[in-house]
Amino acid sequence: MAATLNAGNNLANSVARVRVAEELGFDSVWISQLPDARDAALVLAAYAEATSRLGLGTFILPIYTRHPSAMAQMALSLDELSAGRFRLGIGVSHKRTVEGMWGMQLKEPVVAMGEYLGIVRSIITTGSVDSQGRYFSAHTNYSGPRREDLPIVISALNPRMLELCGERSDGVALWMCAPDYIRDEVVPRVRAGREKAGKTMDGFEIVAAVPVCLTTDPTAAREVFRTTVARYASLPYYRKMLDKTFAAMSDNPGDAILAELAGIGDETAVKGAVERYRAAGTTLPLVGPFGGHQGAASTEETLRAAIG
Repeated sequence: MAATLNAGNNLANSVARVRVAEELGFDSVWISQLPDARDAALVLAAYAEATSRLGLGTFILPIYTRHPSAMAQMALSLDELSAGRFRLGIGVSHKRTVEGMWGMQLKEPVVAMGEYLGIVRSIITTGSVDSQGRYFSAHTNYSGPRREDLPIVISALNPRMLELCGERSDGVALWMCAPDYIRDEVVPRVRAGREKAGKTMDGFEIVAAVPVCLTTDPTAAREVFRTTVARYASLPYYRKMLDKTFAAMSDNPGDAILAELAGIGDETAVKGAVERYRAAGTTLPLVGPFGGHQGAASTEETLRAAIG
């Protein structure tokens, strides 16, 4: 089991929580790159210095904020710093972010991701790349130490991107994907990609975020989470996936939808959510503690409840 532990207002407190996760026996901690937050790679460098065993991953880094050669440099440097504990998670993000915030263009995301992945993979495995693509190109070398099998996972929701994950990456990163969607859509599409490449599912990581809240006030917790789900449901990629999962999906998601996506309540509810995701095919449940209301337990208490 893994956890998402983004740095909050106090980085020292966040580092302390990561140490707790290591002591509890978590496989790894992963952090997201939010548009208005600290640089995720630098935060992971701090986490690496504070731990000795815990795996470290990005969930995820958007490809349009770093040229693929710079992404490979960052990944290999962080892997060296952490003594081989790093896993790279990347994704295309969304038009609203790429075009509205950064002034770039998001076109043919599967093609763009394929080109980007090819460049990063080539640098990691061979130390060099000579690639001319439609959206990403690179002609460069890397002279530092390299772990040639450094894992790369891709954020995916739609069929074509899921198949690309299976064919060319080491795993898929899933957010807001209910267990039913993982079982009925993600696993078959990923398997098809693996078969196309002549690979089995052995070693392929299905990393799925599992929002959890250990709380004495489940009603208040649901209202906090309802706002989160509604925000992501306003993004086209997520809305298409959620509409396919929930026939009654709306801009104000009901309690039944929240119950499918998250574990809210006592320790049994938290553990039950993790088990639902495992049963659907998730190989690495990624528990994401949230609070934001009176009655919510601390992150540390929620981590203890999840791993039990």
